[in-house]
Amino acid sequence: MDDIDCVVIGAGVVGLAAARALACSGREVIIVETETVIGSGISSRNSEVIHAGIYYPEGSLKARLCVSGRTHLYGYCIGRHIAHQNCGKLIVATSSGQISELEAIKRAAEANGVDDLIWLDGDQVKRLEPAISCVCALLSPSTGIVDSHSLLLSLLGEAADAGAVIAYATTVTKIVLEDDGAAIWVNGEREPSLRARLVVNAAGLGAISVARKMRGFPAKYIPQQWLAKGSYFTLSGSSPFSRLIYPVPDPGGLGVHVTIDLGGQVRFGPDVEWTDRLDFSVDPQRAVQFYDAIRAYWPNLPAGALEPGYAGIRPKLSGPGHPAADFCIDGASTHGMQGIINLFGIESPGLTAALAIADEVVQLSAEARRA
Repeated sequence: MDDIDCVVIGAGVVGLAAARALACSGREVIIVETETVIGSGISSRNSEVIHAGIYYPEGSLKARLCVSGRTHLYGYCIGRHIAHQNCGKLIVATSSGQISELEAIKRAAEANGVDDLIWLDGDQVKRLEPAISCVCALLSPSTGIVDSHSLLLSLLGEAADAGAVIAYATTVTKIVLEDDGAAIWVNGEREPSLRARLVVNAAGLGAISVARKMRGFPAKYIPQQWLAKGSYFTLSGSSPFSRLIYPVPDPGGLGVHVTIDLGGQVRFGPDVEWTDRLDFSVDPQRAVQFYDAIRAYWPNLPAGALEPGYAGIRPKLSGPGHPAADFCIDGASTHGMQGIINLFGIESPGLTAALAIADEVVQLSAEARRA
């Protein structure tokens, strides 16, 4: 059995960002990943949006880490020549009854430190995006898009340059907590493969499952998880948009919105479908609901223009009808177990916040060392 300083479980964008930050701080790091490639879960099935930090409750981790992470991410992309675009987005009110909701969104954004939103009337929106029909909108200049695959590769490369190594096709099957760290079993082996002083559980959709494999970890600090599936449809033909277009948010998500990738392909989604299984197929029949939602702000969407794209699943800590839950980033100061940092419910805006989340992990790990 090998002794190691830090084990990071999960090679999505948050796990890789944490591994990079720990390795760059001088820690010895091994990343363990169930799949044979990086970022094959949540990180490869999102809209690749760099969020401004608009929607989240004041004082929440999501608000603070999104705003901080967005600034870090733009700087990171510029410094490392990672493809991205600060294209901006419009949040549109399609009826007078939604104006008060848009005003509330603006107030919430300003409370979070997002102070660059611009109020536009319907005519001003038409001049920016002629295809859009709305009574008014908020323009968010800080919103953008990023090549998530290039970001993942950069984070892994920098982690490796700082000495981190990655073990693919490696599934954690048991963790036994000890006084000075944790013994870790992988791939069903009879003996532990690793003993680590620090375990960072950044397993995304599997983070709750990993925590339940920790012998000696108090169950009351493992939250319940709900799965929210979001499907995307792509637009056949050229894009009529130059910015991202968002409706007023729906319960559980931000509504069926328009995103544009760096190649100019338009995607619509995600919707919200509560599920109890990891099914990434896209039901073509859901297009009926998409046409209705999209035509609320783009009435001239042609019939037959939507094609099934892909689907993602969010690990939520609140279920249907519940208030939206915050990120859960728990170290020993929360659960009392030295050497364990659990990251639960890291959904949107996790991509935007990844570098800031990594800083939180480094801070928690330093506090654990001093304890």
